[in-house]
Amino acid sequence: MTRVLAGLTALVLLLGGCSGTPEAGGPIKLTVATFGEFGYEKLFDDYEKAHPGITVESRVADFETHHRQLATGLGAGRGSADVVAIEEQYLPKFRQSTDKFSDLSEFGAQSLREHWPAWKWDQGTAEGGKFVMGLGTDMGSLALCYRRDLFANAGLPTDRDQVAALWPTWDKFAETGERFSAKAPDDVKFADSAGTVYTAMLNQAQENYFSKDDKFIADTNPNVRKAFELAGGMALKQETAAVTTFTQPWTVAIKQSRFAAITCPAWMLTQIEEAGGPELAGKWDVTSVPGKAGNWGGSFLTVPKQGAHRKEAYDLAVWLTAPEQQKRIFLESGLLPSALGAYQDSAVLSHTSPYFSGAPIGRIFAASAEALRPNYRGLRDGEVRPVYGHALGRVEEGKQSLDEAWNQAATEGRAAAAN
Repeated sequence: MTRVLAGLTALVLLLGGCSGTPEAGGPIKLTVATFGEFGYEKLFDDYEKAHPGITVESRVADFETHHRQLATGLGAGRGSADVVAIEEQYLPKFRQSTDKFSDLSEFGAQSLREHWPAWKWDQGTAEGGKFVMGLGTDMGSLALCYRRDLFANAGLPTDRDQVAALWPTWDKFAETGERFSAKAPDDVKFADSAGTVYTAMLNQAQENYFSKDDKFIADTNPNVRKAFELAGGMALKQETAAVTTFTQPWTVAIKQSRFAAITCPAWMLTQIEEAGGPELAGKWDVTSVPGKAGNWGGSFLTVPKQGAHRKEAYDLAVWLTAPEQQKRIFLESGLLPSALGAYQDSAVLSHTSPYFSGAPIGRIFAASAEALRPNYRGLRDGEVRPVYGHALGRVEEGKQSLDEAWNQAATEGRAAAAN
């Protein structure tokens, strides 16, 4: 999962309550709460057919509402779904409330640890690995999506291997942006926003806003400053379209071909395709990101302790996160599996995208996943991270200089971390 689908409208809030206790031997209704679509709808139908007497209800809300209402439901002791997705940036915060969640070890989850890479499994645990809080769904290993036609018009290569060779580092990526902008029309920018470049860079660092002992270090961490200055520098040179991901302006910018490159996790390809429509099919392509790896999002399925059917909820979570189901979700919905047996599967590795010029997206994203090194997310990461994104937005809008934006973000970030 950030899987940050901010443009989605909340369909049902988590406060709707969990299913009541049925009569002995009666039917069981399990609710599954996610932010955005996880590709589960068809799977729910199959699960119900294989498990007579169990029905599965989906609850979908936008990213922020989902996590906010989960916190409210946990605090009230009621209202949470039976199975609840948590995105990785919120895990440190909810990990402080393990008393509100089922320890999946009591249902046998420890036997599943070999299904995931060690780093992914560890993210979903607490108390030194003894408490299993959640089972991994997808992961957001990074690639770079680019417009072949716009690159060609600017005199840049279009072959995905040659394009990747343009930017072995982020400094070279910025230089490519300068080359593109020198020949492109004024209304066609190199990247969608400074924020996506910044986020991709930052997510390659093992520590960004907080040290591993949870101290705020953003204002002194050279990784943060480097990412902020490089992305902000591109904004100052007007090499970004200044559109926030998943907003209506971002969708319009894709449709109108107003930018040529965007850092993209696997789950974003669907968003780009839907925004661009059939007329842009074959004009997009995918290649590796500077640094070859990175992560933007990834989630876990948890079972709140307040549920009436925790064992059945656990069984459903196990089934949904099993390699076979994760593989199917990738092939149908584009969410990259986190289970080893899924993202290393031959069907995943050989999967290509006709819309993205036949790009071998399975191989590209799996390679990025293999090189991925997770970064530490502090308890207040969800509060601090937007501060720096907003600061870059002020630079793009011409409201602040880079230094002014940095100084304000450092002050506001430290305050957010202390609250």
